[in-house]
Amino acid sequence: MKEFTPTSYTLRCVATGREFPDEGWSLDDPSSQVPSLVRTVYAKRRLEVGPEDHGIYKFADWLPVKRMLKGSSAPVTYKSKGLAGYLGLENLYITFNGYHPAIGARMTTCSFKETEAYSVCARAEEHTDRVLVVASAGNTARAFAKVCSDNRIPLLLSVPADNLDALWFEQPLDPCVKLICCERGGDYFDAIHLSNLALRSDRFYAEGGAKNVARRDGMATTVLSAATAIGRIPDYYFQAVGSGTGAIAAWEANLRLIEDGSYGNHLMKLMVSQNAPFVPMYNAWRVDSRDLLAYDDDRARRDVEIIDAKVLSNRRPPYGIAGGLYDALKATGGEVLVATNAQARKARQLFLELEGVDIYSAAGIATASLIKAVADKRIDPSAVVMLNITGGGEARFKQDKELWYLRPSHTFPITAQADEVAEKAEALFV
Repeated sequence: MKEFTPTSYTLRCVATGREFPDEGWSLDDPSSQVPSLVRTVYAKRRLEVGPEDHGIYKFADWLPVKRMLKGSSAPVTYKSKGLAGYLGLENLYITFNGYHPAIGARMTTCSFKETEAYSVCARAEEHTDRVLVVASAGNTARAFAKVCSDNRIPLLLSVPADNLDALWFEQPLDPCVKLICCERGGDYFDAIHLSNLALRSDRFYAEGGAKNVARRDGMATTVLSAATAIGRIPDYYFQAVGSGTGAIAAWEANLRLIEDGSYGNHLMKLMVSQNAPFVPMYNAWRVDSRDLLAYDDDRARRDVEIIDAKVLSNRRPPYGIAGGLYDALKATGGEVLVATNAQARKARQLFLELEGVDIYSAAGIATASLIKAVADKRIDPSAVVMLNITGGGEARFKQDKELWYLRPSHTFPITAQADEVAEKAEALFV
């Protein structure tokens, strides 16, 4: 790839404020006595946006990366006319993550999970014998599979069997990408558990999820896209959430933009939404609880089966941890909203008619929540509103294409034993 100087940064523990160097793949502060996220502190406090042909790496000043990988695209922000006119909003900006060539959006996995994958994989060491492990409900797996295949980075994916249809690609993947899955009836939490069993082997290392600063800062490029396109920090930020990591990242990007000084000095109000009936963070937030409320595993699995937006089904999100979603919502005066399958389906159809492109179920949840917030007169018509469309354009991308699907090398029961999983996973990379 292009010549690149690794981004200079340190890490800071949110709970204690201690600043320390990144040892290469630090996911937390080992000296902290309480669970806490860590954040990047970049040497460049003012953002300089690079050339468009750098893709997502045009925001490399605020990405913790060692190199640029090939094939990336950045989120695209534009001022809405169709949906804005329908809602009566004067300043609705849509940040589109997906495939929509008419506006210059060319994420071929059609999901903002590409922002995570290109950042995380560029943070990793270029030459290592160890294998990256990623658990996913679908879109994250597709993004990491594409990035790792294109750049020959060894990867082990763990995905629920019910979500395998999400693993579609234009062409067969490089053999460096392997897939294991938990049996039908399992969900994202079960996929995480399976990946943790594989991680008992020293051959593998965890991507880290929300704890990985590269994942959050990759997601944060959606807000950087919006702020640089609009010329200021938005007043409202709408997004559907499963883990809440994208909203945490949005808050962190907001703080950096305030420190930059070029885009305003205010915090945008986080308006995050969940797909009913799977609403653990909504239930905790409405009673002002930092801790998630008790949620029976069997009931959670049944609720996940009901919702359209399976990607929003994280049962163990980074909600109450220091620097997590609870803190982000408190800091920004944010809210947790809820939308049903029916409301999201209607919103998706409306978006297709008014904005000219299909969107995913999760983006439909966010759009439905915006529609309801406007109807309830909770948004000033003149406010600057950012709607984060986290995935879309799949129908358009798939037109006239013969797709290839990644299939699992092994399927394990939910009660699988660690030794068996680790042994079979290791054998895939011999």
